[in-house]
Amino acid sequence: MENRVALITGASRGIGRATALRLSKAGFRIVVASPEVENNEKVAEEIRAAGGSAMTLDFDVSSIDSIKQGVAAALKEFGRIDALVNNAGITRDGLAMRMKPEDWQLVLQINLSGAFYTTQQVLPGMLRERWGRIVNIASVVGQMGNAGQANYVSSKAGLIGLTKALAQEVASRSITVNAVAPGFIETDMTAKLPQEVKDRMLAAVALKRFGQPEDIANAVNFLVSAEAAYITGHVINVNGGMYM
Repeated sequence: MENRVALITGASRGIGRATALRLSKAGFRIVVASPEVENNEKVAEEIRAAGGSAMTLDFDVSSIDSIKQGVAAALKEFGRIDALVNNAGITRDGLAMRMKPEDWQLVLQINLSGAFYTTQQVLPGMLRERWGRIVNIASVVGQMGNAGQANYVSSKAGLIGLTKALAQEVASRSITVNAVAPGFIETDMTAKLPQEVKDRMLAAVALKRFGQPEDIANAVNFLVSAEAAYITGHVINVNGGMYM
């Protein structure tokens, strides 16, 4: 993996941060991409302090221009992008009957369209190199559904479909496309949930504990490695047995 480069969206905290640190440890140079500029720098500093190499991007996946400029800047700095982790995501929960059009559109735009457009920008280089790894961070609810999250569930189910379609398009060039579907992971996003929701979720987890961002990062690290070269179009469930 010497000199390989990984671009991670939503890398400023949570699963994205853990993935950036894990892939750096595996020898990747890291592009820390998110709109949270200060947090990006903190993650990059952590990577450099551990002996790794990192650059940061003010990267807004809801804007095609921001994506194009960001990928161009990464290519200018590092010359290549070998692995892409589409991790950026948001929630805007609410019952379908009352969901505002802007909450539907924003979640789809960031979680699904953002992943597509970022992939579109990095693919030409991967196709030229005849090597690449794309990992989409989906969700257990994209497989099992969840009340009050029609927008989020649709975006994550869409991401799984996108994974399978892309995998078939680019396989002939030794580019793999896979998804990781986290269960309930302890992050800033899940910290905001009411206690009764957390208790109900925990009751459904066979291992009787919530996951850590590192659990997802380890799965991503496997999928971008040489060891996973014969796995594509696959969804790895990392959910503690919450959904089987």
